Amino acid sequence: MRRKASLILLALAVFFAALSPLTRWYAFPRLAKVPADQYQDMVLEAKDATLLDYGTMTAEKVDRITVVQTLKGNVEASEKIEKTANRDVVVWDGLSYVQDPDGDMVSSFPERYIFDAHTQEPVHATGEMADGDPVRRTGIEFKWPFLTEKRDYEYFDAQARLTAPIHYRGTQDFRGVEVYYFEQTIPWTKVPLPKTLPVDGITAESVARTGTTRWYTTVRKFWVEPVTGAPVYGEEIHREELRGGTLLGDRDKVTAFSGHVKMREDYIRHTVDLVKSQRLLVLLMTSYLPWGFLVLGVGLLALSLYLEARSRCPGDPATARTREPEPLSA
Repeated sequence: MRRKASLILLALAVFFAALSPLTRWYAFPRLAKVPADQYQDMVLEAKDATLLDYGTMTAEKVDRITVVQTLKGNVEASEKIEKTANRDVVVWDGLSYVQDPDGDMVSSFPERYIFDAHTQEPVHATGEMADGDPVRRTGIEFKWPFLTEKRDYEYFDAQARLTAPIHYRGTQDFRGVEVYYFEQTIPWTKVPLPKTLPVDGITAESVARTGTTRWYTTVRKFWVEPVTGAPVYGEEIHREELRGGTLLGDRDKVTAFSGHVKMREDYIRHTVDLVKSQRLLVLLMTSYLPWGFLVLGVGLLALSLYLEARSRCPGDPATARTREPEPLSA
């Protein structure tokens, strides 16, 4: 009986020991993915910013600029692309909507970002765009890969329509969460004029005809939770200028926007709580279950060997039976 039990335990030990690496290296890469129907929004603010008044073409100080960013998963578009891409695809329709202190629109910047649900690598398909212009992204945008590494990544800048390194600058503690800090600097770069401008009658085409161009620079900062690859906080030191052309008169340039954009406090708290819950799910697949299965397998193996050894030990000597006398023959 002990020998039979030891064989059953040995089989279970082998099963759980094999399940440990399978969970981490086979199941996790296939099960961990960004949901296609995900929706998220975020509000950022730039206090004491500088903003261009397009009516007078002069830069003015304002108390606050509000940036509302939304990312909405387009399930119908992702399912259509998946038919030819042969992989799980996420399509995010994004919008960055900037408001002045009175709530009036300053700019509206739409994007469509298409990427692999598991690796977050860009997937190139019809509809990929930034502010209505077709683009072909390389590098990441918005989200880092699961199990982010301590290294530099390539990050796509939608304003400039280019990819540049975003540098790992160290590990920090942010609101009780261990995060990796990344920073990217885009130097002064000539960028397209926004398709949507805040003043009726002024369009990107009419501004371009005057010879005036738009230039942009930013320092982009992200604090990324490495297990999920989700930023828990972000900032941008953002500057835009209009340069040259008859629109500016005798001026060489004028500030269109300048400000230190930071995530609003209530959205920081919400994001940190959300990332903490998602982190637990990823750790379950990458750490808790694989190590748990391995420890269980080793424990079952030890118990199996113990029972096998016990079954081979000689038992107590059997009590000798008294031989009954045989009847005498007649």
